[in-house]
Amino acid sequence: MFYLVFPCGNCSYTCALLYPGGHGVSPRSMASWYGDEGWHEATTKTTIRAENEVEAHREANNYKFGFRKWKGNVTERPIEGRSEIIKELYSDLSTVKHQEGSLITVGNVAYVFLFGWWISLFYFLICPVMFLTVLGAVYGKLCWKMGCYFIWPFGKSIEKAGEVVRRPVAKPPRCEVIPEERDTDDTKDDQHFKTKCITKCLKIKSTCEVTEYLICVSWPIKSVKWLFIYFITKIWCVFISCSLLQTLMCEAKVILYCNQAVNWYYYKYAVQGINIFALNLLPLVLASLVIGYTDKDHNYFSSETKFATAITSIIPLSYFIGMGIASISAQSNFAVGAVVNATFGSITEITFYITALLQGQRAVTKCYEEIVKAALTGTLLGCILFIPGICMIIGGIKHREQRFNSRSAGVSSALLFISIGGVFAPTLFSKAFGNLVCDSCTNIPGNASVSFTCKDCHYDMVGSIKPLVYTISVLLSGAYLIGLIFTLKTHSHIYDIHISDGHGGDHVVHWSRWRALAVLIVATALMACCADLSTDNIEPMLTHSAISQYFIGVTLIAMVPELPEIVNGIQFALQNNISLSLEVGSCIAVQVCMIQIPVLIVFNAFYDVGFVLVFSDIHLWASIFSVILVNYIFMDGKCDYFQGTALVVVYLILLALYFFAPSPRSCW
Repeated sequence: MFYLVFPCGNCSYTCALLYPGGHGVSPRSMASWYGDEGWHEATTKTTIRAENEVEAHREANNYKFGFRKWKGNVTERPIEGRSEIIKELYSDLSTVKHQEGSLITVGNVAYVFLFGWWISLFYFLICPVMFLTVLGAVYGKLCWKMGCYFIWPFGKSIEKAGEVVRRPVAKPPRCEVIPEERDTDDTKDDQHFKTKCITKCLKIKSTCEVTEYLICVSWPIKSVKWLFIYFITKIWCVFISCSLLQTLMCEAKVILYCNQAVNWYYYKYAVQGINIFALNLLPLVLASLVIGYTDKDHNYFSSETKFATAITSIIPLSYFIGMGIASISAQSNFAVGAVVNATFGSITEITFYITALLQGQRAVTKCYEEIVKAALTGTLLGCILFIPGICMIIGGIKHREQRFNSRSAGVSSALLFISIGGVFAPTLFSKAFGNLVCDSCTNIPGNASVSFTCKDCHYDMVGSIKPLVYTISVLLSGAYLIGLIFTLKTHSHIYDIHISDGHGGDHVVHWSRWRALAVLIVATALMACCADLSTDNIEPMLTHSAISQYFIGVTLIAMVPELPEIVNGIQFALQNNISLSLEVGSCIAVQVCMIQIPVLIVFNAFYDVGFVLVFSDIHLWASIFSVILVNYIFMDGKCDYFQGTALVVVYLILLALYFFAPSPRSCW
């Protein structure tokens, strides 16, 4: 068995005292090893159980700086050791468990109005068509029964028949076969000659009705005599009587049974490690690509519909990218994992930003650049305020008080300060040394004190702003590299992650390294297409919307790609692992400043799209205030739902500020 040991506060896991070699020692020897301060830290270390070596490696990567945090498993988990709820989700579908109580629930009624009526309508429309063909009358009855089933499938089951079983009862008189005299040459063949029935049964069963259809096809047909018998058998099988059903019965297997359409625990179900919601959203990706690239002239779908489908399609693609990164990192060494995380960790946001900047260049407008800056700021505010805040609230409701590693949080806070200072340094530089330029100045005649009234005043950038931006991008990337070396090499004891010398059970990886790499490449390509469709169809929202473009950027564009990360953070908080919940937001914020923005600057240097690292005042002060607030709350190494509420309320206040703010000048 594999164990991870790290400082976690009063987590609810089994505690163990380990020194860097990973073996248990006495309290006295532990105190001599770490000293007084180290002994105090060692007493709060926590052991996390991992099923196998791959999962242990994934857990260790979660606590590494710069690695994307992942809650789901990358290997198959044994069902025996899981909760009763999970066992119920993965139970044998052929076992019918009737629900106690009424089947008329809100979810079941919603199913009828959303899905049941049109699925049943399809079968009801096919039914008369099958009757018109005469030979398909049997299938017409079948379609009618299927329509009746899908309009209200709850408490009923669909069963697929297996082999035909002959019961020891008397045969109907007409089914008896009287053998005739045959030539001796044909005796051997006739002994092996049989009439085989290829049986296909579909049984729709409820408490008051059992209906069966049996279609038999005789084989082989060797003579006219057997051809006559075939037609008699065919007619007899189509209009089969109850006495023959007692003789030939199908061993049925339940293939579809449902008591309720909605269950609170359905979100836990996964297929090959893929969450069921992410799997169900994949058709939306295909639909958004089809309607986006085939209906160029908006004849059937509006731009708003295309934008909504394209931006929503980013959610499952972000999930698949995250799972691919976790799969490769868990099965590879540190170097490969670091490269994969740095390459694909921010690919979602970078893809969208670059396509938006290219769209702005084609449209000859700076509005798209302002949207990108608003999205960058919105991601920072969401990761600094909203993600930690909502995790503290949900985790604090379940756990009275949660503790986290203040030293590791201090490293992340310091990197956030460096990041925010570097990103907004060109903005402060332009305000300090730029020229104040005003547009729309009007003369006020007869007013000696005020000669002109000017609007849209802003600081114009001086010529040295670009060298400053390039210098800062290099420094930010260097700071990120130093952070990696500090937390993963020279001062890794801050996290103090160890894997004990154990032997776990066999593991089956959901995705191999090559499969995960293929998924990453395909998901990235689809992400580029969805981002392109989003930027192509966002123009009506930018030009005709009454909502400020700032608000659209900091909310919709910034936070939709981060929904899988928010879900991961909440799941960590519910397991009383608030340290990882806080690291989720900090990791994304640091990557925005130290990876995504430098990449955009480098892209603009080689392909000029007009991106300049100068932000509006509202972005500047909102980000600085958020970082100061978060560092104040993280100071004592513990949190509760009240502190989380404070962060979320501040985030909502800033959103209200963006909502009522006027649109950028370039979007008018």
